[in-house]
Amino acid sequence: MKENRIQDQRLDYLVEEFKADSGKYKDLQTPEDRLGKRQILRSLMNIRMPKTMDASVLAVQDDYLQERIRENGIVEPADIPVIKDGLSIWQGDITRLAADAIVNAANSQMLGCFIPMHTCIDNCIHTFAGIQLRAECARQMDRLRVKYGRDYEQPTAVPMLTDAYNLPAKKVIHIVGPIVEYGLTKELEADLAACYRNTLDLCLQNDLRTVAFCCISTGVFHFPGKRAAEIAVETVTEWLSEHEGKMDRVIFNVFKDEDRENYEQLLQ
Repeated sequence: MKENRIQDQRLDYLVEEFKADSGKYKDLQTPEDRLGKRQILRSLMNIRMPKTMDASVLAVQDDYLQERIRENGIVEPADIPVIKDGLSIWQGDITRLAADAIVNAANSQMLGCFIPMHTCIDNCIHTFAGIQLRAECARQMDRLRVKYGRDYEQPTAVPMLTDAYNLPAKKVIHIVGPIVEYGLTKELEADLAACYRNTLDLCLQNDLRTVAFCCISTGVFHFPGKRAAEIAVETVTEWLSEHEGKMDRVIFNVFKDEDRENYEQLLQ
């Protein structure tokens, strides 16, 4: 009860601070109910451009988000059964996983999803990591634009490593998957395989021994789910056989029943 009261106080404080920070929405009427307040806070975080925030506000945000994640329940890789050869399937919210790294299906701007309350994984990860994640992504993109030009966008299958901030994972690996616009091609399939291979290479370089992959490109990027799962399992299995003992666990994180069934059929 005491922690609920403290969380409500944090929520009230953060809603008002983020409203004031937004400028445009400083006079927005705040709902009375907890769910409504949570939705307002998340929406204001989602639309916020990367910029500095007072350290005292960040401290409250961090306490609030970490408690929200504890409420949701943190899942350790050891809690997830191994199906075979260090591979696991876990259906649920990737922001709960305490892996060394979780994989975010990003867009080429690499700043997260700006659509308020959107249910994509990019939005969820940025929301529960906190606004520091978008700020770090922006800093990395600024450095890349100095190097490659002001119009630089992150290419397909080139991973970016960041801290995870308030998430239970240690790191987030952001990667842009291929977009299927006019039908599936061999080139798009190769690009998706490269997403998995390059992410595992990055894990190896940074001594990240447990990683949770989301279903890259199968959402708004329209990659067929069954074929995507086939490519994921084939690519990861091949990489693990070539780098024996370098990873402790690879988790295929799914959200939809259909995706879980696809992976179960492949790993049975």
